[in-house]
Amino acid sequence: MDHVYSKLNLRFDRGDYGITFNVNVTAIAILSRGRCGLSKCITRYLVGMAGADIMVVVVAVIVEQLNSIYFYARFLHITPICSLTSVFKVASMDCSVWLTVAFSFDRYIAICCQKLRERYCSERVATRVIVTVAIVSCVRCIPFYFEAEPLLIIDSVPWLCVKTIEYLTSPLWKGHELFDSLLTPILPFCIILLCNGFTIRHIIAANRVRMRLRSNSENQNDSEVQNRRKSMILLFALSTNFILLWLPYVIHSMTWQTVNVTYADKYLNNPIYVLQQSGFMLQYLGTCTNTCIYGLTQRKFRKELRNGVTFVHAPQLLSNKHSSVGTLKQQNAAAYFHGLPAHFSSGSLPPDALGGFGEK
Repeated sequence: MDHVYSKLNLRFDRGDYGITFNVNVTAIAILSRGRCGLSKCITRYLVGMAGADIMVVVVAVIVEQLNSIYFYARFLHITPICSLTSVFKVASMDCSVWLTVAFSFDRYIAICCQKLRERYCSERVATRVIVTVAIVSCVRCIPFYFEAEPLLIIDSVPWLCVKTIEYLTSPLWKGHELFDSLLTPILPFCIILLCNGFTIRHIIAANRVRMRLRSNSENQNDSEVQNRRKSMILLFALSTNFILLWLPYVIHSMTWQTVNVTYADKYLNNPIYVLQQSGFMLQYLGTCTNTCIYGLTQRKFRKELRNGVTFVHAPQLLSNKHSSVGTLKQQNAAAYFHGLPAHFSSGSLPPDALGGFGEK
């Protein structure tokens, strides 16, 4: 039963992460065209978030998890390389999470702080924020390179990564683990909730003022109020999605420091192990969905997505149309010749005797 459960869980991982990878690549392609009606500042943030999400899928899922379970590329298990993989995994997740925080803060400034809007909500500032977040995330994750040591050494080559004794017993490493859990994602939890909470409160207050200034008939068809209501629903969906998907990982990291990270027992019947693996799965998924949610809620983004799907499938649809037309002509020809006398189908008549029916 454990074997079946684990296989189903891993198949879900592959399919789900494959979808998020494709969706984020598609989002970058669509947003880069600049035809979604979004400002350059928002577009820059969304492209940065989608790029960080792709890095999470590539490093944390394909290079680390799927390679350890399915592919087993040997060079990736050399100790320095797998240590670098751990660093880039944490850095990519940090970058994805903190870009989501930066985007939420940018929307708070744009809606609630009109005086700072012109100076802060610009493409240049967004680019600086994205570059700063990426650099700080990489620098902050350097200590993770030193938390592992080789499991064995063959011909002077260190293989595999296991946690050092100091990492498991040292108060310094335990403090670092606690600081890491507080920095990502508990602090982002608080910032996102505060920014979205203040933004929603500002939108509700603005809606009340607007409804008081307008008559009842005008309020029923007020597109501005409807757009603001959709914005509130979107912000609530992003916050709830982020918190729920990261919650199992937070519970596990606060209670147990490290359990079976190297997948030594893939089918262990242990609730702690199941919580850990579910937390990893939802954690990686949580870093890949915010761009999808925000993009798919935009009408022009969905229109560009439909145009792209139509363009990709146009040759196949065209070939199917031509084949159906050819089949129809063959059926009409067969029905035509079926009603003619026998000498008409013997080939003794000239082609123009059929009134051009047999011409190409």
